[in-house]
Amino acid sequence: MPSNTSVKVDELATLAGKRLGESDWQEITQERIDKFADATGDHQWIHVDPERARTGPFGTTIAHGYLTLSMASALLFDILQVEDAAQIVNYGVGKVRFPAPVPVGSRIRLVADCADVSEVKGGYQVTLGLTFERDGGAKPVCVAEILFRYYLGVAS
Repeated sequence: MPSNTSVKVDELATLAGKRLGESDWQEITQERIDKFADATGDHQWIHVDPERARTGPFGTTIAHGYLTLSMASALLFDILQVEDAAQIVNYGVGKVRFPAPVPVGSRIRLVADCADVSEVKGGYQVTLGLTFERDGGAKPVCVAEILFRYYLGVAS
């Protein structure tokens, strides 16, 4: 069960320095990996060829690092709800690392921390520290800093 944080836009500053919670676990299937490969054109055998990957370094196919990172927005909505935001903008990504692989069949979840909140015209920019964990894994599979902007009205 995800642990959620729910606030209004003008309460975002109270989140700075706090753990926001964890998302639900999501299974990484071969179908999801294949669809990501099709969407991005990255059909490297380590991701999409289960037979060849059996003899590779991980003994199975693994998810693309960017597939894991791309799940951030959806999983973040499990964790943080900003009730009165008229517009939410993914403003960018800071440092990203992929310390461990995500083998097919793994379950991952997102743990989010609020590193900083600053005012911007019409709303707030929130800097989030994200850690993607693999169920049973010793190390995170992705660690990233992302920026979201939450606006009370439509951003110009």
